[in-house]
Amino acid sequence: MSHIYASPFLKARAGSPHGYDIVDHNALDPELGDEASFATYVQALQEHGMSQILDIVPNHMGVGGDDNAWWLDVLENGESSAYARYFDIDWHPANPALRNKVLLPFLGDHYGATLEQGELTLVLNADEGTFGVRYYEHLFPVDPRSYPQILSFGIELLEHQLSRDPQVFSSFTALIADCHALPRRTELASTRRTKRTRGIAACKGHLTELYRHYPEIRAHINRNLRHFNGTLGQPESFDPLDRLLEKQAYRLAYWQVASDEINYRRFFDINELAGIRIEDDDVFSATHRLVQRLIDNGEISGLRIDHPDGLSDPFKYYGDLQAMIASTLDAKVQEPTEANYYVLVEKVLTYPEHLPVEWPVSGTTGYEAAHLLNGLLICPDSEHALSRFYRQFTGQSDDFSELLYKRKKLIIHGALASDLTSLAKLASSIAQTDRHTRDFTYQALRAATAEIAACFPVYRTYITRERSSETDYHYIRQAITQAKKRSPANDIQIFDFLEELITLGEVNRYSPRIRQEVVRFALRFQQYTAPVMAKGLEDTALYSYNRLVSMNDVGFDPRAFGVSVDTFHQENQRRLSAWPQSMVTTSTHDSKRSEDVRTRINILSELPREWRQHVSRWSRMNRHKKRLVNDIPMPSRNDEYLLYQILLGAWPPGTTPESDLAGIRGRIEAYMLKAVREAKVFTSWINPNPEYESAMQLFVRALLDNSRNNEFLKDFIPFQQRLGWFGLLSSLSQTLLKLTIPGVPDIYQGNDLCAFNLVDPDNRAPVDFHRRQRALQALTTEYRNNSDPRALLQDLLTQIEDGRAKLFLTWRTLTLRRQQYSLFIEGEYFELKTRGHRANHICAFGRRLGDKEVIVAVPRWFARLTDGNDSMPLGSPTWDDTWIEAGGDASTGSFHNVLTDEVPQVSRNDNGLWFRAADLFRYFPVALLTRNCAPL
Repeated sequence: MSHIYASPFLKARAGSPHGYDIVDHNALDPELGDEASFATYVQALQEHGMSQILDIVPNHMGVGGDDNAWWLDVLENGESSAYARYFDIDWHPANPALRNKVLLPFLGDHYGATLEQGELTLVLNADEGTFGVRYYEHLFPVDPRSYPQILSFGIELLEHQLSRDPQVFSSFTALIADCHALPRRTELASTRRTKRTRGIAACKGHLTELYRHYPEIRAHINRNLRHFNGTLGQPESFDPLDRLLEKQAYRLAYWQVASDEINYRRFFDINELAGIRIEDDDVFSATHRLVQRLIDNGEISGLRIDHPDGLSDPFKYYGDLQAMIASTLDAKVQEPTEANYYVLVEKVLTYPEHLPVEWPVSGTTGYEAAHLLNGLLICPDSEHALSRFYRQFTGQSDDFSELLYKRKKLIIHGALASDLTSLAKLASSIAQTDRHTRDFTYQALRAATAEIAACFPVYRTYITRERSSETDYHYIRQAITQAKKRSPANDIQIFDFLEELITLGEVNRYSPRIRQEVVRFALRFQQYTAPVMAKGLEDTALYSYNRLVSMNDVGFDPRAFGVSVDTFHQENQRRLSAWPQSMVTTSTHDSKRSEDVRTRINILSELPREWRQHVSRWSRMNRHKKRLVNDIPMPSRNDEYLLYQILLGAWPPGTTPESDLAGIRGRIEAYMLKAVREAKVFTSWINPNPEYESAMQLFVRALLDNSRNNEFLKDFIPFQQRLGWFGLLSSLSQTLLKLTIPGVPDIYQGNDLCAFNLVDPDNRAPVDFHRRQRALQALTTEYRNNSDPRALLQDLLTQIEDGRAKLFLTWRTLTLRRQQYSLFIEGEYFELKTRGHRANHICAFGRRLGDKEVIVAVPRWFARLTDGNDSMPLGSPTWDDTWIEAGGDASTGSFHNVLTDEVPQVSRNDNGLWFRAADLFRYFPVALLTRNCAPL
């Protein structure tokens, strides 16, 4: 292990479970520790020869609450705030009620109901001299220019109480006058903004002084607070607070209003994550001071960029980042830095899309590598059979492409409708400036923009005035062509106009002012298609199309049923050529299912007939466990089909009908609730359907009820155990491939042993590292104390369900990687041929640097390899007539199997040098060979 690769640890919202809702980019999260504890942590890493990769979030910040100083300043001062341009806010949206305001959709009920229920409370922070409105954890600052509304109420009584001290009363009225004289927050001239800032500071200080020192004023303000906060049961008593809120730079709203009217860019559709304008040089500088310091101090050695597709110009951001880092490091060493700093981008590529080679980064976080590895282990011959049975069982007629299109349209007109409105408004204003396009109506432009976004084949393109690519043009033309075919519009010239805007094809024919609007539209449209794809694909379609759910994950494409060995080698060659230090992963915190769950479910592609028989039988057994709602059985057949796969994948090893099933039952209930809400067919997060969700919960409980004779469990568990056994063997192949193909392997927490986790929060539970440490120590001791490891290997395979075989393989391979670092990063990659009866069951390749060489050989499709029998596929007769190319020259030295400590024999024939597969797989299911490398 060389690096810790953790979620963000900059200051996030209080109680954040993940750290991606950062409220201060220049402070460590106090809930995790202080500067001293961070220094101790860094020192511990250094003592172990390790470093860390920092996860940063340039796209958005956590808002709401009361701990984001920049956001609170914007709410207090509106567009005149020094931080107003830090956030991506449209201060002039289509809704006139939101002009010069930002919509705050944080209320749990309609505004009027929330107000009259007394949930909005006017408060004073006497230490800071500020008024604000509290709503649970949220604070909404009051514009100091509207303080007079609060301070002036009942002022006659205060004047009477201070009749003996008129100077104090005069000071109080002077405060009111000073607040009233503040420049309005819509006055944006620099002199007026400066005057407002200084005036506000003076008013706040004055208010604090008066409140602290004069009991009469303190009582007056407290009395007014009670007045503004109204009386329950008297709706008119809340009018003063309502009038005060109408004067603010924001409009409080029910959270469901966001999809239609929100006027700030968000991370997807999460109201509490507001987009920031990192393309602005001041915003970039203000958010990277701590990052720069950590790099300068050598406390981190790499960066992970979260959600880069949300940025206006990702390429510019990467360049700015590398320039900042280069200037920091160059100043330190006083010589130019030629190589890029290690920066990984969380870019989700749509197969077979590739990362733009001109980006100044080191690669991606590895979703596309996970898709490649998983696809290699899926048997493509069963695609037709599985598709046919899925359609028959569920009645689902749409293919995945059609389903994805419909789900994207659902997102476009639902969760992200307000963003579409902004785009259409901008396109309409541009169209009206030209007599050739002014007849394109707002509604027509809105519909056409939605159609193009729904047809977009990738997450986004990256066209700017400075840069474009033929690849981007290709994707845009593809979307336009599909949109024209699908659109019911009579005049399809509107699509040509939008294509012109998106590609900036004729931008120079516009006036300078309109030209800026055209560029803005192009950039915003490209920012828009990314969340449309993410929400439509990852968070909706992948929960709706359940043919083989091991293919449904971030960066995966269910339409790509399996990956051929040839494609596997081609993609690895490409990664080595373009991105040799890109990350290779198989599980992340965002995975829908962990790597070992997927390898189990993949086995269904090898056993389509058995799967059909079992599902048909289980469905008959469990029919009576469904609830009838309006004569419709619930849950649906599609969700039932998903549930059986999830049970097969996540079932804890060794669990029998007599086991305590409470743990797995709770996990499956939580997963299925999330799955059916994400699918948005019968229920959703926005509009929960209690009847359907209850039916699903009761169905899961009935399936996993072992308090009485449960025929389902008796039939399910033997099949699951067979499937799970094959999945564990497949997991060994996947693990060895991940650790040896070009790139830098990433092992997500806990996956060094077998882990059968589902989507978050299931995959973010605490990991028992002490157990892993003990297991690894025992393994290394036993291996090194025995001259012949065969007894250990036999024990590992006999007890394969405990995960130690995977841990052993990980330990030996990573030990080799550390010893041969340059070979794995720089060494060439070459395909090795196979021949014989089982040749298509093997993937083999080599890595070479100079005279040092590594050979990797792994089987796949273990269920078919063993004809469905759970016998370990070792030696003969499984591999008798199957051969693996050795490559190279026999005179350059012998090979050594670093897993079995053997020297395999190489045979020569007319076609070169070959290994017998039976020799390589005699004692362990996968093989890792070295030549001319030092002993481990």
